[in-house]
Amino acid sequence: MTIRLEESTDWHTIYSIYAASFGQSAEADLVRSMNSDGDLILSLVAHADEPAGHIAYSHLGLHETPDVRACVLAPLAVVRSFQKRGIGTALVRHSLKQLVEAGYDLVVVLGEPDYYGRFGFDPKLAEQLKTPYDGPYLQALALSDRGRAAHGPVSYARAFAELK
Repeated sequence: MTIRLEESTDWHTIYSIYAASFGQSAEADLVRSMNSDGDLILSLVAHADEPAGHIAYSHLGLHETPDVRACVLAPLAVVRSFQKRGIGTALVRHSLKQLVEAGYDLVVVLGEPDYYGRFGFDPKLAEQLKTPYDGPYLQALALSDRGRAAHGPVSYARAFAELK
């Protein structure tokens, strides 16, 4: 399996990954909108003989702690025929390493606590934030000491407000 940065020629592939994973294109449309708006900070594609998965991160604005570099993990997809092979795990681990190297302090995700908890995401840390998605599935991961200090209201990329 290889993981690489998404390229402009990958849009058909990304759409296929999300359609195969979720049976719809809403998640792929989200990625495309974030890219068009300049809010997409990291987009990776996994290949295992064929396109198998995708992960994206976008900017997250922290109003009370603007010096904290924060982002949102969303969406993540693995084609059903490739699930349970560690591709999602590899995408998350690889991307988190890249975010640390790029100087990000905090990552927020809305997802299954049992899945994201194994990467260090914690709902308790997310309780310090005020988001449209507050609740038990909102989790945060501090990538630095500065990330642990994040608090207050946040702003997601505009594309999230357009989700139906």
